[in-house]
Amino acid sequence: MTTDLEVLGQAIKRAQYRNHRAMDAALREVGVSLVQWDALRAIERMPGASGHDLAVATFQSDQAFGTLANRLVDRGLITRSAGHGRRLEHALTEPGRTALAEGRRLATGVLEDLFAPLGEAQRAQLLRVLRDLTEGHQVY
Repeated sequence: MTTDLEVLGQAIKRAQYRNHRAMDAALREVGVSLVQWDALRAIERMPGASGHDLAVATFQSDQAFGTLANRLVDRGLITRSAGHGRRLEHALTEPGRTALAEGRRLATGVLEDLFAPLGEAQRAQLLRVLRDLTEGHQVY
């Protein structure tokens, strides 16, 4: 029997939507959205990264990430400073580190609940399959 690829794509999208909604709701407790928390994670992982690099890492356009970064600066969660040329480099502030850490604590519980129906072997298999689909492929 052939797998209906449209149904498969829709199932992936549904799982991502469920993850996004659950994480966004939990992160409200910390005062950040999932998009903001994801930006904080990227800034932590990529010290001194440009706005473009951070936009790519967070699946946003350069303009959208710039707007988001401005909001994070206004809230005191990150700083931006001049880098090489016109490049702006981003760094977490102490309140940004706190929001990131508190978000991680909440995210752990959300993710445990989301993946509870799967045993460890199924989780590992799902991770391998998703990596096979995504590693080495350009984001469109």
